Amino acid sequence: MGKAHAALCAASGPEIQRHYVLLEAPRDLRFAEQMRASGASLTIAPDFAAIARLGSEADIVQVEWWNHPRIYECLCRANLPPMRTVFWSHVSGLHAPYIPTGLFAAADCFLLTSVCSLDAPNIAALSEEARGRIDVANSGVGFEGHGRASQDGASPLPIAYMGTVDFSKMSPQVFEVIDAVEETEFTVSIWGAVDPGGEVAHRAAAMRLPERVAFKGLGVDPRAILAEAGIFLYLLQPHHFGTAENALVEAMSLGWAPLVFANPAETAIVRHGETGFVEKDAAAACRRLAWMMRHPEAVARIGQQAAAEISATRTSESMARTLQRAYRNVLAREKRPTDFRAILGETPADWFLSTQCLNARDYEAVRFSTSGSASKGSFSHFLACFPGDPSLLALLDAQYGPARAKA
Repeated sequence: MGKAHAALCAASGPEIQRHYVLLEAPRDLRFAEQMRASGASLTIAPDFAAIARLGSEADIVQVEWWNHPRIYECLCRANLPPMRTVFWSHVSGLHAPYIPTGLFAAADCFLLTSVCSLDAPNIAALSEEARGRIDVANSGVGFEGHGRASQDGASPLPIAYMGTVDFSKMSPQVFEVIDAVEETEFTVSIWGAVDPGGEVAHRAAAMRLPERVAFKGLGVDPRAILAEAGIFLYLLQPHHFGTAENALVEAMSLGWAPLVFANPAETAIVRHGETGFVEKDAAAACRRLAWMMRHPEAVARIGQQAAAEISATRTSESMARTLQRAYRNVLAREKRPTDFRAILGETPADWFLSTQCLNARDYEAVRFSTSGSASKGSFSHFLACFPGDPSLLALLDAQYGPARAKA
């Protein structure tokens, strides 16, 4: 989201003045500084009174939606004034975490980040009027210029993955695919923060040929890392909640030929055999990876076609035009109050459960894990934001028993 808004600020004209409210202090200030350099104002971790005041002063209040506990808390507890609202969703809503149905009707404009989200199960049931206020604004933008592809066949093509190195996003089958390729001399560079004692590292270490994987850590300069184009091995698990797929779009913009699974978000970006390869399962992906390694000229051609398409379709200028169109439409509407508590619920437990299923009658069937780190929107994330909250402890009690809940 930071990258998207830095690009949006740079591409927008002076007639739009943006004031960003960050509900928590950012871990990385690079994009925040770029936004400031483009003329935006930032307020970091204000109290609810300041948020309500800023909301009353704004012509439009835009909410970057995903299932972060602090967003729920702000909407439900900040005593917000009448507003014109634009929601921009950064989760697909195709499965958990869902987009709460009431938000579509509450928003003056609801923007999705991928066309795949139009198939979300609760959109089809909306009124025609509510569906008319839904649009798609891609938030993933590529780099300008093309990468340099290895085309002479004299050296192996680089193979890389970049992004979330966690099985909440990455498919566990990626290591199965790498292990099964018959070619013996290649290495896949995996860029992203990895827990050395976590499940991903454990799965890689258990490979038949673990030397085929090199964990490179968190790269701060994707363009430099992806300078020489090759094969972008971007195999994600089928129920990941991503949409924009920034790493995929960035790699394609630099001439990398992607290999992806046939998940909705990826198939909305990659056209099989034209701008990359889309395969249905691990066996097919293994065969395709082997083929790509044997045909560097074809991979280079696919990569250049991918770069050309990203350059034409996923730019900061096109993103800015979509947002500006939404703003013009919303400004024609009157500010109005919205009872977000009635839509999202009263307690942190209500908010968490609304991400897991679409109907309150299904809440008792929700199962959740408390193991691992407090990853995005997880139950552990909610518990970290609201430690000791009675409603969350009651959920723990219901699932694990009173002893675990107290612990």
